[in-house]
Order: sequence, then C-alpha cells, then structure tokens
Amino acid sequence: MSDRSRKWIRILFAGPGAVIIAIVVMAGMALWLPRGAAGIDNLVLPLILVPLIWAALFFHACLDQRLARVAGVALVLLVVHGGLVAHKFLDRKPASVEPHP
Repeated sequence: MSDRSRKWIRILFAGPGAVIIAIVVMAGMALWLPRGAAGIDNLVLPLILVPLIWAALFFHACLDQRLARVAGVALVLLVVHGGLVAHKFLDRKPASVEPHP
C-alpha cells in the first residue's frame, strides 16, 4: 500500500469515520448502561460522552502508527454497538390479538 493511500485511509478514520462511530457508540451505550434513579441516566451519559469518544477515536487514528490496529478498533466498536442497536430494533414481539373489553 502506498503512503498516499495510507494517508487517505487514516484521514477517513480520523474524520468522518470517527464521527459516525462515535454516534453509533452513543446509540449502543444507551442499551447497555444501567438506568439511574430517574430512569434517564442511560440516555444522558452517552450524550455527554460523545465528544470524548470522538476525541479518543480521532487521536487514536492520528497517532497510532499501525493502521490495521486503528481499523480494527474502529470496526469492532462499530460492529458491536451497531449490532446492539440493530438487535433492539429487530427484536419486536408480535402484537397481541386480545380483544379490548
């Protein structure tokens, strides 16, 4: 792989890739974080942590010398949290057909 193509792959992982993965991780975090006393902690905490997640992905893509490790970490996060979100939306129970009184 040429240096030019490695540079563009790194830019894609640091730029739009980091943003997309941070948003998917935020959506997935709402599913595995426990609810707090008010029942909204699992929704608020991911919203607050999105900039930190984005920054971690951005700096990892910029500073890690091994591009394969950058891709591996990013893709594992994307697949795991994307799978959680997909499972949540695809796990629909059939509507009840009981008559209303």
